[in-house]
Amino acid sequence: MKIENLIRSNIKTMKPYSSARDEFEDFEKEMVFLDANENPYENGVNRYPDPQQKSVKAILSKINKISENQILLGNGSDEVLDLLFRAFCEPNQDNVITLPPTYGMYGVLANLNAIENREIILKDDFQPDIEKIMKSVSERTKIIFLCSPNNPTGNSFSDESIVTLLKNFNGLVVIDEAYIDFSDKESWLEELNDYPNLVITQTLSKAYGMAGIRLGIIYGSKEIIAILNKIKPPYNINLLTQSKAIERLAKLDVFKNEIALIKEFKEYLLKQLLEVKFINKIYESDANFILIRVDNAELRYNQLVKEGIVVRNRSNQPLCDNCLRITIGTPEENNKLLNTLKLLPDA
Repeated sequence: MKIENLIRSNIKTMKPYSSARDEFEDFEKEMVFLDANENPYENGVNRYPDPQQKSVKAILSKINKISENQILLGNGSDEVLDLLFRAFCEPNQDNVITLPPTYGMYGVLANLNAIENREIILKDDFQPDIEKIMKSVSERTKIIFLCSPNNPTGNSFSDESIVTLLKNFNGLVVIDEAYIDFSDKESWLEELNDYPNLVITQTLSKAYGMAGIRLGIIYGSKEIIAILNKIKPPYNINLLTQSKAIERLAKLDVFKNEIALIKEFKEYLLKQLLEVKFINKIYESDANFILIRVDNAELRYNQLVKEGIVVRNRSNQPLCDNCLRITIGTPEENNKLLNTLKLLPDA
């Protein structure tokens, strides 16, 4: 498979915008910057940020043992996912494959970019139906999106299924690993250089606890990243976001401790939920949330809201009738949830 065969024709020939900070990159020297029409009075944010976020990428490169030219950062994962559509999918011609129940933005971005979204519902065990996926692939299929661990189900997809797609699909296989840090499974980053069509997205919004700064990450071959760099907005990651990310990534010991606590709280919650009489099923989870099937999801959701607790009703998703998704909170929040659930009246 050649990546160049997947690129939109207009993207191949377009000339990218070159910002002032792209043309002069030596930030180490003490220079007088009169090139970007900035306000010259120093206030900490009067200058444009590094458009390539080199300091952040250097840290991520070291942590994940991935070359910096295989990393692109976006304004949340949503931006990097959107860039994939813009770079590789021809509007009103190409299609992508998604596997509901899954992250809803894949479908939203497909619609936004006028790309057909071929939905292949997961099997009853929430694993990909490889046979149906491959039968749905056409010569205009550019991307297959896999969310693993999956949202909202919480499970990881089998390695065998993913390898089968990587080896047999002549397009991009995008693995969304937003929740990978909560899983005992290894990231697919270790396989990145073995599969030219493998693309991995991650985020600082979940495990790193930085949802407010909106920093998404995409890892891929240097060829794929070069294409995405060609079309990304010039200053898509602001200075404050870069600074907070560097600060947080420097505290990996704190991060690892928080992950361990969240996983411990999840195990406690899983055991205690067994005592709630109207819960019909509790699904296994590799993420920082638990999917449960109850007698009446709408009723239970509204009852919890009245008690000051907000969970997510996922009943509108395939295979998720009467399912609620519960994020793992602090011990105090988890106990409030459990005490409330155990006291709710019968339907």
